[in-house]
Amino acid sequence: MPSYRVRAFVGLLRPGTAAPDLLPDAVAFARTLVVVEASDVEVVRGRARVTVRYQADDDAHARRAGWAVLHHLDERAEIEGRTLTRRFGARWYPVRPA
Repeated sequence: MPSYRVRAFVGLLRPGTAAPDLLPDAVAFARTLVVVEASDVEVVRGRARVTVRYQADDDAHARRAGWAVLHHLDERAEIEGRTLTRRFGARWYPVRPA
């Protein structure tokens, strides 16, 4: 089954969102849609970046799940630099729009 990932830089948190809960909440939401393989928060050039990696049957399913996860994050924090990619071998490539 193909591996996909969504990434987004996180800015200001929306009221009612606690920083330690942002990624676990996004992963819990993603698990309602797909099989989550991994997740991470890293600092890139001084900015927090969230990554959720998951499996999906095909690009269409991956797109629906990925954009839903990004929407979920966007409801809890200001996000930018959204990406959805698919793994081929050791590299990640953008998933084309439908």
